[in-house]
Amino acid sequence: MPEIGKSLYFHIPFCSKKCPYCHFYVLPDKAPLKALLLEGLHREWQVQLPKLANEEILSVYFGGGTPFLFGPQALSTLLNWVEKLYPTLYKENKVEITLEANPEHITYEKMKAYADIGINRVSIGVQSLEESSLTLLARGHTGTQAIDAIENSAKAGISNISIDLMYDLPHQTLSSWQATLTKLKDLPITHLSLYNLTFEPHTLFFKNRKKLLPHVPESEISLHMLQMALSTLEELGLKRYEISAFAKPGFKAIHNSGYWTGRSFLGYGPSAFSYWEGKRFRNIANLTQYSAQLKEGVSPIDFEETLPFPANRNELLAIGLRLLEGVYLPDLHLSPATYETLSQLEKKGWLLLKKDWALLSEEGLLFYDSVAEELI
Repeated sequence: MPEIGKSLYFHIPFCSKKCPYCHFYVLPDKAPLKALLLEGLHREWQVQLPKLANEEILSVYFGGGTPFLFGPQALSTLLNWVEKLYPTLYKENKVEITLEANPEHITYEKMKAYADIGINRVSIGVQSLEESSLTLLARGHTGTQAIDAIENSAKAGISNISIDLMYDLPHQTLSSWQATLTKLKDLPITHLSLYNLTFEPHTLFFKNRKKLLPHVPESEISLHMLQMALSTLEELGLKRYEISAFAKPGFKAIHNSGYWTGRSFLGYGPSAFSYWEGKRFRNIANLTQYSAQLKEGVSPIDFEETLPFPANRNELLAIGLRLLEGVYLPDLHLSPATYETLSQLEKKGWLLLKKDWALLSEEGLLFYDSVAEELI
């Protein structure tokens, strides 16, 4: 069951450019758009305030886009709203406050400014430390810039540094992947998110998939890449605790863990999702409309759903199984049919059932999507 407490997510959609594999709602980094967003966020904050009365906040997450581009002054304004509601926001560093950033924007001085306003965790979109892969992904930084960004973040006082890495990239080889993994050795990172490339609809990569897919590593090579990563990260003290997430002791992502345990969170900004008391809803993915509707006193939500039983329980089970520790079944009050499905998944070798717990087997970790599909 989710722990007591809630989370806040702010979607800051500004980017210097849109990456060819990105399917998120993003906008050009322009001052008038930033002013419009801040105005809209303030109105949405006021609308949602009653939901937050008497709640404890466990995490605040600035995602995007590239929220680093919004600037310390704007993010300080948002955090001031939160602090007025929760005066203990910065007490003993208990609330995880995360900022997403790209390496090419990070300097010591800029990161120090963010640390000074209360940011205590940064998630850096490194993706690769090899130039050929960075060129393919049309990233705006070099491998050296990525390393400098990580080190400058640490020097600026950010003690919790997460990075993203991608594999299964077109033309990527075992040796180029090993080169990236080797460079992690002396970096001051506490958390790592590992993703294999997927061709999402409405992206440039998806449009060009016929040209790119023949150059994606074959399944045996992909598995070898994953095994290389698992071995290297284990050696670096980054323990796998979720299918795609690795952390040093004491540095599991509080915010992301909430997604996997069903913790309620409110999302602010265009395209932001929320999950609150069993209901999922999403804001319209258009800044102009989002801001205009809030100004007119109209909700910016364009989608909402509340799953009925047993679908709601099955969804929580499927998402919770992403955690390597598994799911404590009595908390979910599952239907007899779901227990039968769990039994079948155990027979397939994808699931382990231990007393009141269910967790993925080693093979199940490789076939998680199939496990989730059978449960949902």
